[in-house]
Amino acid sequence: MTTELNTKTAAELADLLASGQVSSLEITQACLDRTTVVDGLVHAYLHVDADGALATARSIDERRAAGESLPVLAGVPIAVKDVMTTRGLPTTCGSKILHGWIPPYDATVVAQIKAAGMPILGKTNMDEFAMGSSTEHSAYGPTRNPWDLERIPGGSGGGSSAVLASFQAPLATGTDTGGSIRQPAAVTGTVGTKPTYGGVSRYGLVALASSLDQAGPCARTVLDTALLHEVMGGHDPMDSTSIDAPVPAVVEAARRADVAGMRIGIVRELTGEGFQAGVQQRFDEAVQHLVDAGAQVVEVSCPNFVYALAAYYLILPSEASSNLAKFDAMRYGLRVFPEGIDEPTAEQVMAATREAGFGDEVKRRIILGTYALSSGYYDAYYGSAQKVRRLIADDFARAFEQADVLVSPTAPTTAFRFGDKIDDPMAMYLNDIATIPANLAGVPGMSLPSGVAPEDGLPVGFQILAPATQDDRLYAVGAALEARLLDAWGAPILGQAPDLTAATVTGA
Repeated sequence: MTTELNTKTAAELADLLASGQVSSLEITQACLDRTTVVDGLVHAYLHVDADGALATARSIDERRAAGESLPVLAGVPIAVKDVMTTRGLPTTCGSKILHGWIPPYDATVVAQIKAAGMPILGKTNMDEFAMGSSTEHSAYGPTRNPWDLERIPGGSGGGSSAVLASFQAPLATGTDTGGSIRQPAAVTGTVGTKPTYGGVSRYGLVALASSLDQAGPCARTVLDTALLHEVMGGHDPMDSTSIDAPVPAVVEAARRADVAGMRIGIVRELTGEGFQAGVQQRFDEAVQHLVDAGAQVVEVSCPNFVYALAAYYLILPSEASSNLAKFDAMRYGLRVFPEGIDEPTAEQVMAATREAGFGDEVKRRIILGTYALSSGYYDAYYGSAQKVRRLIADDFARAFEQADVLVSPTAPTTAFRFGDKIDDPMAMYLNDIATIPANLAGVPGMSLPSGVAPEDGLPVGFQILAPATQDDRLYAVGAALEARLLDAWGAPILGQAPDLTAATVTGA
């Protein structure tokens, strides 16, 4: 079941709520009804909290009726990635090892969403502990791309991107460690932003790689993403890496949508060879739209970007092996006793639990990270990767002296089919080649739709990167490009909800 409310943007819903034309209860119920009809096929959610969402919606309606002044997005429903702790609701990170765990506290981002009066519809599916680019690595089964149910919705945040593209929610949260917000946005025709590292609190995010992880907003338009960014952002004393500065003026920039006189830098190393022809074609067309809007295009070179993938896949597993050591069967989560041992030691219980609770990709990265951090190899691997990271940050610094923002395709291809890369980890890792540099340097990035590839009719993403703390530039450029593309297309790329009721699934 799809209603007009399902296809409206968050900004439109906020206006309708403020004017009293619709209630939060009506909007929330419409989202839940849509989920009942389509999520059996899409599998975007791991947990739906219908009672909690409706209770929040009802409370907001009562407060609005009483004349209370409410935040802009009060009453607009949202889905939350299952890597964020939610008091009273399961948080599994897509892993068996956390099956049934109900946190006693909220992540700061979740607390901010609740303070904004936004009903939380549920927790979205993800690659286990955010390790993957396809959501095939979830212990609870894959999420499917609403554009083609035989294809991946990106990862690790495939649940959040799919819940938007299937019109089950107008907004969602994500986390981005190497592209896990931007790459899913690219392959589902949605918008996602990785804020500057430290711009959104990491408190209550179950850590994968602490120096790379960053929470951010996901939506169907640039303005909606900016509105959610404003809710999520800000200094948090509970997070030692949080930036003690005001949230950049992202909503103002999105509404202004002006690129006149801006210098747009095309990164030579992130285009051309290795990128699908249709992806490159749509990227070139989008750049021309920015030129037509008054921007100046320059080519920049970031030569150390070619080493980003190798450095990332040493730093991330190293930090992951340390962060995931806490899942030891002693304090919370799954506990498995080894067979054939009457009085097992703590170490034997831990080994049995981690063997049963972690999936193959998580085990692969833990082993790689432990090796890279081991005595005799630390300097050769982890230490060298950190030096490359510094060189990549220097490349960004030089590039931003020549350009106000940098642009590239978000992903080298459109959404691939289930199973195409799951047995080839390197092929999977290469899907993040354009997004990883931003995480290594801590700079903000956005992906927005730039059309569909002519070869397969699937969405293509356009990536924008800005200097640290200059997140508003992403929204100015993104909104300007979005406006030009809407004029060219005549409608949003996600103009209406897909009819999934008659769809069938054969793979995965």
